[in-house]
Amino acid sequence: MHFRRLIVLACAAAVPTLIVAATSLGQASAAPSNTSLPSISGSARDGSILRSSHGSWTGSPTSFEYQWLRCDAQAGNCASIAGATSDQYTVVTADVGHRLKVQVTATNSSGSGVAISRPTGVVQPTGTAPKNTSPPTISGTTQQGDTLTVSPGSWSGTPAPSFSYQWERCVGTGGGCAAISGATGTTYALGSADVAHTILAQVTAKNATGSSTANTAETDLIAPAKGQGGGTAIQVSQVSLPNQLIIDGVKFSPTPATTRGVITARFHVSDTRGFSISGALVYVVGLPYGWVYGSPETPTDGSGWATIQIRPTAHMPLRRGDLVIFVRARKPGDNLLAGVSARRLVQEPIG
Repeated sequence: MHFRRLIVLACAAAVPTLIVAATSLGQASAAPSNTSLPSISGSARDGSILRSSHGSWTGSPTSFEYQWLRCDAQAGNCASIAGATSDQYTVVTADVGHRLKVQVTATNSSGSGVAISRPTGVVQPTGTAPKNTSPPTISGTTQQGDTLTVSPGSWSGTPAPSFSYQWERCVGTGGGCAAISGATGTTYALGSADVAHTILAQVTAKNATGSSTANTAETDLIAPAKGQGGGTAIQVSQVSLPNQLIIDGVKFSPTPATTRGVITARFHVSDTRGFSISGALVYVVGLPYGWVYGSPETPTDGSGWATIQIRPTAHMPLRRGDLVIFVRARKPGDNLLAGVSARRLVQEPIG
């Protein structure tokens, strides 16, 4: 009887130990489970260092593995970053505009569990956006067939910006500029379409932080190619020193004058760049005085020609000789003998 009681007591004493052992065995058989997400500390900025905590886990993990993820700006479409497998990560330029997460894998003898952190903010670039400190400039001769070159000017901003270019053609009186298709290099060859227009170049500076643009000043009017003047007319208001007017064309009808009938005289006005000039005031005086009547100043038309009717007086002889005509072309508002005016003596045969 006493022997049986001793066996029962011994068994009873062993039960708590078995329960404890069973409980410990049950805990060791469960893979880690996350109870508090991993977190990321540090500034989400190009070049900065981010650090990850592994969070809290059940199952007493014996090791942790890390994989950093690059996601879009909405924190979706995440992809593993090659080689980023430690608990810290140095942000690179490729991350700018993205958000980052870290994936932590906790492992014990029974298996592994995975948890992903909340995303960082959108990664910002390091440095400052470009800012123009000295405007870009154009060099070269402003004549059809020549080539212009743009210099980008001076810019601040880090990292140092790269540059792109767009040439624009503007109306002759300034403004109204439009991009020239395909003209995106540092040089631009002037063509016939540019004649009587001005040209500017737009420079865009860009770095990882942002971009900014600046324009050159407009060039002078693009002149016709040498030897091709007269084809394109501009307003006389667009002529200023050191450019001057030139009386480069004269026509009489009839020629020679055989009677004292009206002589139709036509005078073409251009400028020293080769443009035909519209709106120039042309004035004529016959020599000797008294051979012809006076004629009012007449503006040149859209092709640069002024047509003036010259009426001989009874004093003009009909014998062989010449009627000498003094011709003046001027810009309205200029002094009669100054400014951009031009003067010339021409002859109409008589007889």
